[in-house]
Amino acid sequence: MRLSAFTDFGLRTLMYLATLEEARLSSVAEVSAVYQVSQSHMVKVIGQLAKLGYVQTIRGKNGGIRLAVSPETINIGEVIEQLENYLDGVDCTTTSCQLLPCCELKKALIEGMRAFIDTLRNYTLADLMVNKNQLIPLLAVG
Repeated sequence: MRLSAFTDFGLRTLMYLATLEEARLSSVAEVSAVYQVSQSHMVKVIGQLAKLGYVQTIRGKNGGIRLAVSPETINIGEVIEQLENYLDGVDCTTTSCQLLPCCELKKALIEGMRAFIDTLRNYTLADLMVNKNQLIPLLAVG
């Protein structure tokens, strides 16, 4: 299973924001610079994270972004389910596959995807931050 770049950067954004001191605000530009991704892509990612309630956006001169909830309450499996467009493995409806009438592959892939998400449901953002002190220098957070 490979996550989309959108989901990948969503998870990375949450991890970055979790390294910041509680009162500190970040910005789209800052997160984009840390991960070397376009600001337009990051605007979409952060917008979706805000819509889902994981990130708080504050407008204005002294505005910015930060986690909206504590890392202990952010379930990684749920985040992936909410950000990923396709978790069914393959899309059998867009091809004219001759195996479609009796194929067991789709069923196996769905079961595998469920196991993948179920495993990730065992982790919170806080679990991913146990090595926060090692992550901070890598993210050039200061």
